[in-house]
Amino acid sequence: MINFRVILQITGILLIIEAIAIVLSVPVALYYHESSYFYLLISAIITGLTGLILRYTNQKQKHSTVTKREGYIIVSISWIIFSLFGALPFFLSGEIPHFTDAFFETISGFTTTGATILQDIEAMSKGMLFWRSMTQWLGGMGIIVLSLAVLPILGIGGMQLFFAEVPGPTPDKLHPRIKETAKRLWAIYLILTLAQIVLLIAGGLNVFDAVCHAFTTMATGGYSTKQASIAYYDSPFVQYVFIVFMFLAGTNFTLSYFAMHLRFDKILKNEEFRFYTLLILGFSLVIGLVLYFGGHLKGEPAFRHALFQVVSIMTTTGYATMDYLLWPPLVVLLIFMLMFVGGSAGSTGGGIKVLRVMLLLKNSILEFKRLIHPNAIVQVRLSNNTVQPEVITNILAFVSIYLIITVTGMITVSAMGYDLATSAGAVAATLGNIGPGLGMVGPVAVYAHFPDFGKWFLSFLMLIGRLELFTVLILFSKSFWKK
Repeated sequence: MINFRVILQITGILLIIEAIAIVLSVPVALYYHESSYFYLLISAIITGLTGLILRYTNQKQKHSTVTKREGYIIVSISWIIFSLFGALPFFLSGEIPHFTDAFFETISGFTTTGATILQDIEAMSKGMLFWRSMTQWLGGMGIIVLSLAVLPILGIGGMQLFFAEVPGPTPDKLHPRIKETAKRLWAIYLILTLAQIVLLIAGGLNVFDAVCHAFTTMATGGYSTKQASIAYYDSPFVQYVFIVFMFLAGTNFTLSYFAMHLRFDKILKNEEFRFYTLLILGFSLVIGLVLYFGGHLKGEPAFRHALFQVVSIMTTTGYATMDYLLWPPLVVLLIFMLMFVGGSAGSTGGGIKVLRVMLLLKNSILEFKRLIHPNAIVQVRLSNNTVQPEVITNILAFVSIYLIITVTGMITVSAMGYDLATSAGAVAATLGNIGPGLGMVGPVAVYAHFPDFGKWFLSFLMLIGRLELFTVLILFSKSFWKK
């Protein structure tokens, strides 16, 4: 039987954490002498009081254990509730006066999608822009992992929450205790964020822009404080800094942990990392050559912009230095293909994930051997370890469902009157948590033109994409709710 008191209690704790996060934006608004501090403070009070009520009215559940079913429910509703309350500052201040738009912008932040409805980002107050960036930073490593790192959930076991939330098919544990793992992950996340802030300031960005962009880079979110995104900063050094940290954010954070402990042998032996790096370099080289010989860009800029865009799309960050829709059709097609790959398992990136793509390719190639030698036992191997058949089955199911949702989503968006490029781009960009897509949602466009239904539908795609499909979709199965 599902214990709804436990669910409400943990939801209350998470709302208290969100209220604290909103309060952190208040000093920014005060520093810039903005009235937005008032709306941030009011939103924090509303969020915090709601959290306290949910927490203390269910206090008797202090020593309960979270079951797998309860974990799925908590993780799924947390993103929705966080987005509903996180939209309050935008809505109450009138800076995003329509609640649907405010919710869309907020869930796009928490899911680290980066799809925006804002048509004049620079007109937003600094306090609201800081909160907007923070939604992505919090969502990057995960609200649930944050709660495990900051609070011991008052005695409530969190293993089921962790595995329901951590992105990727095979989340690696750095430590046998879940709370210690969460702390280590957040320590790495914080260290990399601080490192990028320092380098961006060294590159000429002011402190505010450096902090906001570091928040959204490490989250592979892509929200910028500039309407032109990273194209606003016409600096090779700044662009290379973004490339490096997007690459790191799209890498399994376990490898970052090994790197900080000088265990580079672990990184080099990691087959997923090698495949991830090879894909990025391969696509960047091809696109760079097309841009160079096609006369679109000359010399080093051709390969820099190609590398930037490949890393940005593949890690599902979504920053842009140029409008890639103006590049040759071959390049646009390659970029669209990358929208389905995503980052590494155990990273903040979205999409199908590099590990699934690699194992799917390996299994497909081995299928030829199985046809030739039907009696032979041919198993998929990863870094010299045998991959269990049930893992391959899970991957096949995931990719199949992912593609079915993509096609269904395209049909739904097309029914709203949009062309094929826009429909495909919007669905791929929101389901893969990328942000910019194709057509009317390209890198220099926004999602403001979608009707309310379209925004809620795309918000749902962001949610299921961020939580790896199964976590949310399992709630719609009859067997999940049976005793």
